[in-house]
Amino acid sequence: MAALLAVPAASAPLAYRLSPVRVADGIWVIRGADEDIRQSNGGAIANITVIATDAGAVLVDAGPSLRFGRQLGELAATLTGKPVARVYLTHLHPDHAYGDAAFDPATIAATPALIGILKAEGSGFADGMYRLLGDWMRGTELRLPGHAVTTAEETVGGRTFRLLPLAGHSRADLALLDTRTGTLVAGDLVFHDRAPSTPHADLPEWRRSLDTLRGLGHARVVPGHGPPDPGPIAAIDQTRDWLDWLAGSLGAAAAAGMDMVEAGAMPLPARFASLKEARYELQRSVAHLYPALEARLPRVDAR
Repeated sequence: MAALLAVPAASAPLAYRLSPVRVADGIWVIRGADEDIRQSNGGAIANITVIATDAGAVLVDAGPSLRFGRQLGELAATLTGKPVARVYLTHLHPDHAYGDAAFDPATIAATPALIGILKAEGSGFADGMYRLLGDWMRGTELRLPGHAVTTAEETVGGRTFRLLPLAGHSRADLALLDTRTGTLVAGDLVFHDRAPSTPHADLPEWRRSLDTLRGLGHARVVPGHGPPDPGPIAAIDQTRDWLDWLAGSLGAAAAAGMDMVEAGAMPLPARFASLKEARYELQRSVAHLYPALEARLPRVDAR
């Protein structure tokens, strides 16, 4: 695995193993584990991107914990020769955001919509993360971004980023395109060789966002989870294919009267057999999406 982490010996301090992989000029990706959040990975399941600029390192997402964020900041300074100048958060989920506890709020950037969501809901993930991860989370308190992303482009240290406020995986997603290299950092709008997760998903909106990303003319994609895509569209199309199948299959299952257990056990198409966490994410998606699908079915006496 290109990234990362394992629980060290019980007598040693907890530490993440961060292994950056260069994907373009001045851009590295620290791969997350292709798993669910668990003690054995310390919650480090999201991809984190480090970008070198003349002003300092730019991070896209910050990982799951204060401990991770501190290690990330040290690694970014080593890679770029400069301290962290900006941390862009792509969305609210704690595997991407809670590591911002290690950074000055003035350096943390998010869209106004995401700032509002983090203010209202961000701390609500803390209890669950602490229960799941224990000491990995010690001292972690989410910090609200001090910089609002309100323009279509920002330049940091001579490097210009196109910023795309979108939605679908969550109510406020941010994708970032490095104009120098054509590298699209897509956050969790794009998964690659790992089944997409849907805890706050709006599937029609998500598919519209994927259409936007597909047309950017970029060179490569860093997904929120799974390996970077060296081409422009394979990961985007794979994500779209899963969402299309999921929407159609869950709708058909609800119409056929399947209960949630039956829907979660439905066969997976052969093309998804190699996706990491496919069965797990199907079952989670049933929990997230099925009640609304069932509620929309007409009563037999109303037909």
